[in-house]
Amino acid sequence: MEELNHSLFLLINASTHPSPFLLHAALACAEWLIFLIPAGLLLGWLRGGEQTRKLMLEAAVCGIVALSASMLIGTLWPHPRPFMIGLGTNFLEHAADSSFPSDHLTLQWSAAFSFLLHRRLRKFGLALSLLGLPMAWARIYLGVHFPLDMLGAVLVAALSAGLCFGCAKWFIGPLFAALSLIHRRLFAPWIRRGWILK
Repeated sequence: MEELNHSLFLLINASTHPSPFLLHAALACAEWLIFLIPAGLLLGWLRGGEQTRKLMLEAAVCGIVALSASMLIGTLWPHPRPFMIGLGTNFLEHAADSSFPSDHLTLQWSAAFSFLLHRRLRKFGLALSLLGLPMAWARIYLGVHFPLDMLGAVLVAALSAGLCFGCAKWFIGPLFAALSLIHRRLFAPWIRRGWILK
């Protein structure tokens, strides 16, 4: 399996002198696409009604659960990144920590899969799922992840989304009430002006 992982990595990883266009595109995908998740959740919370806010909250909790699981896996089963073993080329500075599973993709796909489980957000979930593909390619292309790190991210994200979906009826209500109270106090001036929903 590790030999296959290395072979697939070398097929995708950038050459020693990559195309400047591809390199810049990969850097953008690897570093900036992830910000669509917190930005989207925040926008959905600030501009949405109660039901939308609850779905944003479920996706946020799912992301936290998935990232916690990802960090636990990395601690219990550390796996070196390609540049740590001198494999391929590296064009993105990164800490020399465990590569499996990819935290970026775990967060991206956990929110996407959480959305996919709800009919009203299914289109957004599909779009976020597809945006994970160029991010996955970029992080392999730039030399900080192996292909199987992305498979691990899919599995962790899917399990976390399923778990949070199944348990939402127990935690969403109390959590939503507490955050709504904070929201009303924190954004009171903007709520009065009608810029943000109460």
